[in-house]
Amino acid sequence: MAEPTRGAAADASRTPEVVDGTESHASRLRVDAFDDRVIATLDRPDRRNAIDQAMVDELHALCAELEQRPRTLILTGAGGIFAAGADIAQLRERTGDDARRGINATVFDRIRHLPMPVVAAVDGFALGGGAELAYAADIRIGTPRVRFGNPEPGLGIIAAAGAAWRLPEIVGHARASELLLTARVIDADEALAWGLLSSIHEPGDLRGAAHAIVDRIAANSVRATVLTKRALLAPRAEHPAIDGKLQAELFDSDDKRARMTAFLERKKR
Repeated sequence: MAEPTRGAAADASRTPEVVDGTESHASRLRVDAFDDRVIATLDRPDRRNAIDQAMVDELHALCAELEQRPRTLILTGAGGIFAAGADIAQLRERTGDDARRGINATVFDRIRHLPMPVVAAVDGFALGGGAELAYAADIRIGTPRVRFGNPEPGLGIIAAAGAAWRLPEIVGHARASELLLTARVIDADEALAWGLLSSIHEPGDLRGAAHAIVDRIAANSVRATVLTKRALLAPRAEHPAIDGKLQAELFDSDDKRARMTAFLERKKR
């Protein structure tokens, strides 16, 4: 594999942004913030990065930060695992009222609607709630060790944090139905063939590949990126009207004129 491009170098070469005098480091979520991107690592290796209430709370706090100061988000997991699911001990004690609150669904939807793109760099297991978190990303890449699945029916529940509507959008209704109804687990090659993953990389190259994607995003207009994501998430009934509305804002921008002028000047050379 080619050497990482500028900005895709090893994390150790980066200088994290200092927030409130200290580098951000939460008990469930390790956050490294930079000028144009944030890396959030699910960090519960003793529980295979199971998503519990504390992690949900920390993801909400991160979303609040990224809604106020938009940057591209890289989501990944520690210890060779993305997330083996929601915390079963907590799920067992949750009630119907908890289900109606949509504890995981709400934060995953908030992640999905962040202004800038979200890249999930998946290694190892992404099961149950972990899979649904990955489905909420705009782009997913993985390693040969990836395993996706939604085993919820075997536990007496459904995949209610996004899988029932996001997975069909990603892989099609028939394939989503097979996975959700059989609780089958698929490997990286099948996920790539289905379009659930965009690319596969060796574990040591995964973060570099994620940074390379973010580098390409960072080279573009931030506002155009935000509005492109907004158009992608808009219901079909809102197109093409919303496209014209968003394009009108960009057509009148100084950034559009400067970028197009630079393009034309480069063509003259």
